[in-house]
Amino acid sequence: MTIYTKSCRNDSRHIVFRLPLALVGAASALLALPATLAAQNYPSRPVTMIVPAPTGGGTDVFARVLAEIVEADLKQKFVVENRGGAGGTLGTTQIVTAKPDGYTIGFIWNSPLTTSPHSLNVAYTPDSYRAVMSVGYSSYVLCVRPDFPAENAKELVEKLKQPGTRYTYGNDGVGGTMQLAAERVFSSIGVKLRGIPFAGAGETAKNFLGGHVDFYGGSLPPILPHVEAGKAKCLLLTSAGRNPSVPKAEGLSALGLDKAETVLWWGLIVPAATPEAVFETLQKAFIQAAASDKFRDAMAKQGATSRVLNGKATDALIRDELAALGAVAKELGIEKKQ
Repeated sequence: MTIYTKSCRNDSRHIVFRLPLALVGAASALLALPATLAAQNYPSRPVTMIVPAPTGGGTDVFARVLAEIVEADLKQKFVVENRGGAGGTLGTTQIVTAKPDGYTIGFIWNSPLTTSPHSLNVAYTPDSYRAVMSVGYSSYVLCVRPDFPAENAKELVEKLKQPGTRYTYGNDGVGGTMQLAAERVFSSIGVKLRGIPFAGAGETAKNFLGGHVDFYGGSLPPILPHVEAGKAKCLLLTSAGRNPSVPKAEGLSALGLDKAETVLWWGLIVPAATPEAVFETLQKAFIQAAASDKFRDAMAKQGATSRVLNGKATDALIRDELAALGAVAKELGIEKKQ
């Protein structure tokens, strides 16, 4: 292999030096050695875990509990940094564009990955990152007032299908996961409701209780206290199965609509080019942490369901959900904001 060519000033001839291929191969291996050793010794310094959401919410709570458990396992500090904005897409962009060495990772919920790309111009695709694992999910739920003439999901659907009915449901924003999840179900059963967007599930609950919309559509935590107080009854979940937090509510399986499931779920992602050794270390540590009693208890307190998936399964979930919600967004005429 030619590695150097020199032209002599007073001689038109060229001097060409050659080295044996084995020596060149050894030199290349030596150059790659530091990166390999760094991956094998990972983590050797603190790791930044970006959470693209404000403090105090479910995503933040889960991230901090996981970080604490993983720190004890990997003997290194995992520092949670909240970087919200633009529905989580700003923090997500910082995660996927970070140096792919495992020292900047992201704990995230699904909306910035599978919902926001249909209504916002985001700087990433599923090829920009790699899912390490996911921890579980929380159902979105459709709730009615106590005097509504239905006691289960099938009776609710019958009411929705009656001619001349004009019901409204609150949701957490146009193009948001709740709206797309609900419309995915409504389309599957052949009914139409008018969606009324609010600034988050808390605002949706307030307006539902105030009688401004017929149905509450949103995550479980904001409505659970009102269910317990007898001010609301929840009948239909956007998950396939039930949730013990709302025993009266049925999952989509009760309607034969398992494939229409859309839930709020959480997981860990890293930049796509993260070394395999680093990826495997993170995947093993976080799967073990998510399966611990301490983390399961934290999920239960938030009304969430544990469902630990590895990176490959989570990647497949992201791509399938992105495509399905894209079809719903197109049907609704949702366009990206410039």
